[in-house]
Amino acid sequence: MTAEDVIAADHDYVLQTYQRPDFVIERGEGCYLFDAEGRRYLDFVAGIAVNALGYGDADVARAIASGAGGLIHTSNLYYTRPAAELAQRLAEHSFADRVFFSNSGAEAIEGALKFARKYAREHGHDDKTTIVAFSGSFHGRSMGAVAVTHREKYRLPFMPVMPGVRFAPFNDLAAAEAAIGDDVCAVVVEPVQGEGGLSVATPEFLRGLRARCDAVGALLIADEIQCGMGRTGTLWAYEPYGITPDIMTVAKPLGGGLPIGAILMTQAVADAIHAGEHGTTFGGGPFVASIARVVFDKIADPAFLAHVREVGDYLDEALHDFASAHPQVRELRGRGLMRGLQIDGSAAALREAAHSAGLLVATAGDDVVRLLPPLIAEHRHVDELVQKLGVAFGQA
Repeated sequence: MTAEDVIAADHDYVLQTYQRPDFVIERGEGCYLFDAEGRRYLDFVAGIAVNALGYGDADVARAIASGAGGLIHTSNLYYTRPAAELAQRLAEHSFADRVFFSNSGAEAIEGALKFARKYAREHGHDDKTTIVAFSGSFHGRSMGAVAVTHREKYRLPFMPVMPGVRFAPFNDLAAAEAAIGDDVCAVVVEPVQGEGGLSVATPEFLRGLRARCDAVGALLIADEIQCGMGRTGTLWAYEPYGITPDIMTVAKPLGGGLPIGAILMTQAVADAIHAGEHGTTFGGGPFVASIARVVFDKIADPAFLAHVREVGDYLDEALHDFASAHPQVRELRGRGLMRGLQIDGSAAALREAAHSAGLLVATAGDDVVRLLPPLIAEHRHVDELVQKLGVAFGQA
């Protein structure tokens, strides 16, 4: 099939829920993607923060080849070594005592919300069912996840979604404390918002949420599906705040491009969930878990995280210099290798202009350009980004 044939077949047979550019991606190498016509693109989307190790990582390739010759699937009726080893790694490198595996971030959110309500009920609070989320939040598109997603374009077309959700302004601690009453079983928050515009939770806000949850007996759920696993320069985005959540959801980079999610939790939360109360057919399957072990070990390496911080600092300096030279940039947001540029004008138009310049970027709302490079990015990729962004700004 030619590129035109692929696009035509997609339009004829695939449900049209995505607006895609008019090229077909065929292969990747390092921080670059190549389309069917041979054009090269510097990738600052990374599969929406999934391809943390870029394209063609040798260790991941070996793990896939090795895993393909072993067990692909057994279901969760049986023990398998890869899932047990991956769970141990996740727990030993976080606050968590227990792990539940899912297939995606949305599924992890769904499970986290269920666990929170079950925790309250297990402790004798049948009427403690409200969940507090925040403006700018994005937690997924399934019926529970979209219910705690603030942006109305995702939620309103599917009303009524899961009831019992209350929204408060992000980074407004007084408003959050007022919203978190005795009827609240959980508060769900992204330390760095992704789809919602790359806003970063202030230390006062996140620490205040922890204290208020403790005061009313609610669980704090950290959604690190996009901002976790090294993206902000530490293994987990909650670490610099000096607090720990009760539950954390992770997904995107964990499988190296293969579908896996996880719910990390304290033993107190785990004690509230009993056999048969939650499940999954595919979650934590031996093939995917064996790949995720390799990916996790590489990202959790202190030297790797130091590299992310160093390049993140270089990117921060480069973006500040860029913003000084381009008055269309109103605000810089984000942390580490998860950055946003709020601009005067259309982020979508800037994204299209970037494609023409050989650069892939994402958007986060109408006026925020989102940058999510592979975590293996180097100074030269940042320099190339700035050059191509300049071209795109001149064309948009």
